[in-house]
Amino acid sequence: MHNMAAKRSPEHQGTTDAYTGAEFLESIQDGREIYIYGERVKNVTEHPAFRNSARMVARWYDRFHEKKSEIGVLTDTGSGKLTHPFFLGSKTTEDLVKSRDAIAELQKVSYGWMGRSPDYKASFLGTLGANSAFYGEYAENARRWYGRTQERLDYWNHAIVNPPIDRDRSIEEVRDVFMHVEKETDAGLIVSGAKVVATGSALTHYNFIAHYGIPIKDKSFALIFTAPMDSPGIKLIARSSYEFNAAATGSPFDYPLSSRLDENDSILVFDNVLVPWENIFIYGDVDKINQFFPASGFIPRFTLHGLTRLSVKLDFIAGLFSMAVEATGSKDFRGVQAGVGEVIAWRNTFHALSDAMVKSPVHWQGTDGYNLPNLNAGLAYRVLAPQAYPRIKELIERHVASGLIYLPSSAADFESEAVRPYLDRFVRGSNGYAALDRVKLLKLLWDAIGTEFGGRHELYERNYAGNYENLRIETLGAATATGDLAAMQAMVKDCMSEYDLSGWTSDDLINPDDISLVGRRMTQS
Repeated sequence: MHNMAAKRSPEHQGTTDAYTGAEFLESIQDGREIYIYGERVKNVTEHPAFRNSARMVARWYDRFHEKKSEIGVLTDTGSGKLTHPFFLGSKTTEDLVKSRDAIAELQKVSYGWMGRSPDYKASFLGTLGANSAFYGEYAENARRWYGRTQERLDYWNHAIVNPPIDRDRSIEEVRDVFMHVEKETDAGLIVSGAKVVATGSALTHYNFIAHYGIPIKDKSFALIFTAPMDSPGIKLIARSSYEFNAAATGSPFDYPLSSRLDENDSILVFDNVLVPWENIFIYGDVDKINQFFPASGFIPRFTLHGLTRLSVKLDFIAGLFSMAVEATGSKDFRGVQAGVGEVIAWRNTFHALSDAMVKSPVHWQGTDGYNLPNLNAGLAYRVLAPQAYPRIKELIERHVASGLIYLPSSAADFESEAVRPYLDRFVRGSNGYAALDRVKLLKLLWDAIGTEFGGRHELYERNYAGNYENLRIETLGAATATGDLAAMQAMVKDCMSEYDLSGWTSDDLINPDDISLVGRRMTQS
């Protein structure tokens, strides 16, 4: 039944330009069902938990239009319009460099603090043209979405992780919780279950649902699809909003990051949601669902996006750290200089890995001349980033120290005639920093690392690329699959082949028989 329905997928509709910021804000006022603080959100673009973060995403779209003559490329649909290069499959090194540079340019809008920007899911969407055959009977769906998203730059989130419930049981035993098909209909699949953590999903157009983790055995769990955020039955249960808390307890001066860059992480619930056949990518093929991550091309591309985003974020953090130690008067201390230098070295490391990913691409086997970012460099980033970010935070806390908390409670204190003279006198900075400037700078740094928003970002960077063991096991697996590990072992075997119990086996090396004390003792005895 679903084969026939897939063939009835509508043709790609007439295209329009990519969203502007205003069009984006209008497009997400669609009645989506979001809950926070016990109430349903009426309009996500006006609710104080989401409104400024939504406007930062709108800035992303406006920046694209502002810069598209520099960073854009022609679509491959024949429309003659410019699109973000990462939404297309890449064939040359120049293609990947252009994609990376476009990601970096648009990340500057949020100073690197919004990882789930609209080009994040281009990591997947940009593969759908080159790799449409992977989706078998749903290949036409892949091609259609590939065409649509490069024209509009639709904003997709993803939710691929099962809720952390009953992890000691098989997936099939937790049917009441995990995403699964309730039944097939002529119109599509009826799907129920939950996924986490649905980062940024409150502001996106589409949910991308896939599976990552323990292999699936039951076909009713074997599905990859997309669903519009306003689909009947989709519910989002948001965590506490840093944006709301910042607005309620402070001001943009006090919380300059959390008050506008909160990608709310939410529980995504499907309650008997109809997913039309034209939105299905994989269904019922257990082998293919378990092959999706290594075979789809998503992993090296999402790694490139994450690495590029982190590189921009570390530009910001390194600059902020260096300014903070200047304001606190410690910038010329040797230990402080070593700390700032180490943060810059981490920043340089990730920029270099980004260069390696795009300038040393690998041929994508099975496609018509397409390539993928260098996976070895990407896997190195995935292992190193969770180590680097806590270390950077540690260095900032060590060298800025009490400067991070020797701050007035609020911007309102500067408006107090009773308090302001004392602030100007006792809270001034070094090296020409007035009290107002010092406090503004250090509140920004505290919001980056010390607030609940800052703590969430440390957790985010620790877990962004996957769990601790999987990152390392996948790196080992990749080295095994590509033959790199065999080559490393071959070096060791070559070395060991040059000697045995009798000494060197190579003719060009001289055995130590003439001076070996051990050999002489053995002969004499």
